[in-house]
Amino acid sequence: MQVILLEDIPALGKVGELVKVSDGYGRNYLIPKKKAVFATEKNLKALQHQKALVQQRMVKMKKGAEKMAEEIEALSCTFAKNVGESGKLFGAVTSMEIEAFLKENSLEVDRKKILLEEPIKNLGMYTVPIKLNPEVTAHLKVWVVQE
Repeated sequence: MQVILLEDIPALGKVGELVKVSDGYGRNYLIPKKKAVFATEKNLKALQHQKALVQQRMVKMKKGAEKMAEEIEALSCTFAKNVGESGKLFGAVTSMEIEAFLKENSLEVDRKKILLEEPIKNLGMYTVPIKLNPEVTAHLKVWVVQE
């Protein structure tokens, strides 16, 4: 019997895959537990339609992320901080401050998407990656100068 999976099943496959299973496994477990549906013409067409919709949504999201990435890469932010004798900052530049800077420039980016491994604690120029989409990463230039 062939079924279309509605959930990821580790030993069997991922959501939306057409798989062949034994009749008993399909009728007695997968279908009653709503983990799969029969692979009929109607269900196959519905699956294809859903895949097309998801694909269109993903393309649209990627284009939006690419546009935002261009805007972010055109920016350059400068933070003036108090500095000690050795050139180390009192405090640090964190992803929260970078998020606030982006908000001031009307760019909504979640702080968790700013891939700052550790807070910036020295003077200089840094390139901070911002992951906007699984396929799109923008790079923001951050200058840390003495106040």
